[in-house]
Amino acid sequence: MVEIKYVPTICPYCGTGCGLNFVVKDGKIVGVEPLKRHPVNEGKVCPKGNFGYQFINREDRLTTPLIKENGEFREASWDEALDLVANKLKEVSDEDPNKVGFYACARSPNENIYITQKLARVACGTQNVDHCARICHGPTVAGLATTFGSGAMTNGFDSIKEADYIFCIGSNNMEAHPLFGRKLIQAKQNGAKLVVLDPRFTPTAKIADEYVQFETGTDVALMNAMIKVIIDKDLQDDEFIANRTKGFEEMKEVVQKYTLDMASEITGIKPEVIEHLAVEYASADKAAIVYSLGITEHSHGADNVMSTANLAMLTGNIGKQGTGVNPLRGQNNVQGACDMGALPSDYVGYRKVKDPETTAWFNDYYSGEGYEVNLPTTPGLTLVEMMNAAHAGDLKVLYIHGEDPVLSDADVQHTKEALANLEMLVVQECFLTDTAQCADVVLPAAGWGEQEGTFTSGERRVQCLHKAQEPPEGAWLDWKIMEEIAVRMGVPRPLFHYESAEEIFDEIRECAPIMAGMNRERLDTPEALHWPCPSEDDPCQPLMHKEKFAHPDGLGVFQALEHKGPVETVDDEYPLLLTTTRILFHYHAAMTRRCETLSNEVKTGFIEINTKDAEARGIINGEVVRAFSRRGEIAIPARVTDDIREGIVNIPMHFVECAANVLTNSDSFDPKSKMVELKACAIQVEKLDEVVEMKGEVYKDGTDTEIKAENMATTTVKVGK
Repeated sequence: MVEIKYVPTICPYCGTGCGLNFVVKDGKIVGVEPLKRHPVNEGKVCPKGNFGYQFINREDRLTTPLIKENGEFREASWDEALDLVANKLKEVSDEDPNKVGFYACARSPNENIYITQKLARVACGTQNVDHCARICHGPTVAGLATTFGSGAMTNGFDSIKEADYIFCIGSNNMEAHPLFGRKLIQAKQNGAKLVVLDPRFTPTAKIADEYVQFETGTDVALMNAMIKVIIDKDLQDDEFIANRTKGFEEMKEVVQKYTLDMASEITGIKPEVIEHLAVEYASADKAAIVYSLGITEHSHGADNVMSTANLAMLTGNIGKQGTGVNPLRGQNNVQGACDMGALPSDYVGYRKVKDPETTAWFNDYYSGEGYEVNLPTTPGLTLVEMMNAAHAGDLKVLYIHGEDPVLSDADVQHTKEALANLEMLVVQECFLTDTAQCADVVLPAAGWGEQEGTFTSGERRVQCLHKAQEPPEGAWLDWKIMEEIAVRMGVPRPLFHYESAEEIFDEIRECAPIMAGMNRERLDTPEALHWPCPSEDDPCQPLMHKEKFAHPDGLGVFQALEHKGPVETVDDEYPLLLTTTRILFHYHAAMTRRCETLSNEVKTGFIEINTKDAEARGIINGEVVRAFSRRGEIAIPARVTDDIREGIVNIPMHFVECAANVLTNSDSFDPKSKMVELKACAIQVEKLDEVVEMKGEVYKDGTDTEIKAENMATTTVKVGK
């Protein structure tokens, strides 16, 4: 008799946190259905949520540890692989803890991420632990923590439906966060005005009441000019400024030079349009700001974020429903990865490494059984700094848990050279990703649907995951792998032993006051809980900063900011500015490109180029072109369109065979957050001499991802002239 059951879970793609039910047949996941009473997606689902489960039971799942010898992988026992990793980590960390580093996985449950940072800190004594928020929403954490005292979304998702005016900048929700995009539509149905600002006429822009196209990297100049207009017209909220903020006069002084004409010249927006935006935002009863990676992935990303905070505080649009500063977090648990202390500057719950009392507390908490933890109060290296240290020979061992920097980090060549320069690269993964192929040791891990735990969505909602099937034989739970490594390094087992993910979460609650009130009974409902949740009788509501900000004095802090613009500017040799994006059908390529339905929708990458820029180069729609920067070159199909601003081109980041990050710049980064500039680098695009067909990556048991154009011949693509 066939057994069908339904197991509740949370979508593993974007940070919206939609509720799903696994459909399980005879112990195997065979489908998903949207959870009808879930408060976020309300029984709806996007293409990734609908078909994104198909990677789980692929034949190319890793099921045995791999060790590289003489450039080739061989299968190994778990004992051999774990001993090899543990011995090397101990050898190097005993010599110098700063020579080891850890990448945590923002797709993994909170409990696994917490154990990653605990392995780094307790077993290795290093603060060198980070994750991919560094190259997506690191500026959000840095910028909102500086202004509001907390680096997270200020309101819940449903709050947007109460807004009168929505200022959406650098955020393509209809593709990157489709079920939040649905809430934008609901807000419009409730009477809200939606204004979208973006260099591209995105699907989100197409549902807007107003769309404003502007030059990439000019956000601070735009918002400074808006602030000046609001002050000049006396539209600011004087009571809010006086009672709940500081730093206003310093900020006011700086924005005086940002006249409408000056801002127009920088941004490409007409002066009267900037004035119109400022007046409408300030005049609305409830105005909300929504942003995403179009704001953050710049060399001045933290300044961009703080500019949004300045606007909100100036007008009192904070601490109320329908208002706030609302960053849409990227990956499904990138908020949780920050919360769990996978940051070189923060322990779990955003407790600061540089605070001696906090570090002393963790040293004491993690010590025992004759084992002493003695962590430094100096923050460790960021993800970007670890890669640079590896490149320079200053980092010897890197442990990567479920991240794929060869695809996702800026400047692929630099990344590959850095990884090759390590004494040992350890990758803990479900598949042999592009990064795993570079590893010395690969450890096969359980995946989504095969373990218990929690995800934290972009609105700070902590939600339970449930195990629906067993991992493939030979793959281990992530936290079990790292627990065993810690013990083999000499950490007494009582200090690093768990029976369940729930037991790990109980430890998280002890370490993080913002989550202390989150017991399993309260969490395991469709509504779940939002942090801050300091006690079990706290309602844990999603709205923050109602009466005071999260700084010790309760005040929000205005920031005096100057326009800087992209580090790399266009010139005669590289006259086009490249930006990068996500598309509706893909997210993490290692997952979605193993989902046949999604991969068949968009089989390989493309470069969007404005019609005039294409005509000037003799490029026609669909032909494969050469795109090159100071760092590398790729062959990629052209998509000729008027939806992108002249002088700007765009490449989706998902496709290794035409990877945008071959072109991007790892040297230009934000000094405040260490975010590399993925949204602006100078490139050139030109016709190829000879092109036949463009093939995407072919997975072991998957469909050949192939794209053809009418003008292609029948031979292999040859990049270059």
